[in-house]
Amino acid sequence: MLGRPVATESLLNDGYLPMRTASRIAAAALTLVLAACASIGPRSVSVDRFDYSAAIADSWKEQTLLNIVKIRYNDLPVFVDVASIVAGYSLQTGVTANGVVSSEKAVQGNYGALGGQVIYTDRPTITYVPMTGDRFLHGLITPIDPRKIFFMLQAGYPADFILGLAVESLNGVRNRWAAGGVVRQADPDFVRALKLLRELQAAGGVGMRVEEDKAKGSTAVLLLRRDDLPADIQEKSAEVRRLLKLPADQHKFALAYSPMRGTESELAVNSRSMLQILQAFASYVEVPEQHLRAGLAAAAFEHDSPAQRDIGRIRGGPKKPDGAYIAVPYRGEWFWVDDSDLQAKRALTAVMFFFTLSDTGNAERLPLVTIPAQ
Repeated sequence: MLGRPVATESLLNDGYLPMRTASRIAAAALTLVLAACASIGPRSVSVDRFDYSAAIADSWKEQTLLNIVKIRYNDLPVFVDVASIVAGYSLQTGVTANGVVSSEKAVQGNYGALGGQVIYTDRPTITYVPMTGDRFLHGLITPIDPRKIFFMLQAGYPADFILGLAVESLNGVRNRWAAGGVVRQADPDFVRALKLLRELQAAGGVGMRVEEDKAKGSTAVLLLRRDDLPADIQEKSAEVRRLLKLPADQHKFALAYSPMRGTESELAVNSRSMLQILQAFASYVEVPEQHLRAGLAAAAFEHDSPAQRDIGRIRGGPKKPDGAYIAVPYRGEWFWVDDSDLQAKRALTAVMFFFTLSDTGNAERLPLVTIPAQ
């Protein structure tokens, strides 16, 4: 609560101060106070909306980064969602005027006083929801629907980046894998296939569509060729089919979730769950050497080849850096994403976007933590 006097004036003289003059001054002051403070609600919308949205975005990034770092240390990730924000305002204004008119021979003379006060209160109430329960756990460990992943490619996200982060294997060809301090490098065919898919995507050689079937329902279909593509792009499309063990004379494949190859008309996608995506990203966290020696975390990306280091780095050090995109403290160290590291920033944003795709929220039968901000 903030109390602030707007105007206070005392007049003490030996002359004559008419009371009607004091009344006029008081009325004028009251009019000014009310005019200055009127319609405070509408004017607060633009300020509050941007300030709260920026604060929520920063806290979401910090929470995501902290949980990625905790997974790197085999610690338990904890998620808390902001369920609601109720911004309450109150405004009280007041003006007082009083005076004494004495005779010409009175000792105290004439006296007039004018005072005003404005009390402004901003008291938002923020409700937090711990993300726990069956629904959240199910969303955390259930693989993301392959259709959602490939539709992100259709929306313009780079194929090599999205598939490298969100897919364990394509038609049995395996991606890099990291969990529990154990790292398995990706198959060379997988790395090459993702690079070619990115080039095909840039040339318009990869497409998606949904086909409706009364028996099977809707099916997402991946298209790997267009008739008007240049010869070199068509050769790359043929190489992708060869690397992923797809029929050479087929260009349309139904997406299906499976860790193993399916039928010739299918592209088997072994998509990752949110927990697997977090583990994959956590393997790129830089851990201080003393923590590695103490066994607090196992080595991960230190054994990668340069070609595998395309997700970006979460840096670590004893001090909080200046100008970091986002930074969090943990175990006496600071971990951050450089503002100039576009790959790491893109990966962190994609992780938060995948949380939305996996529908990990749970607003049912959970305790609410409501905190009035005084």
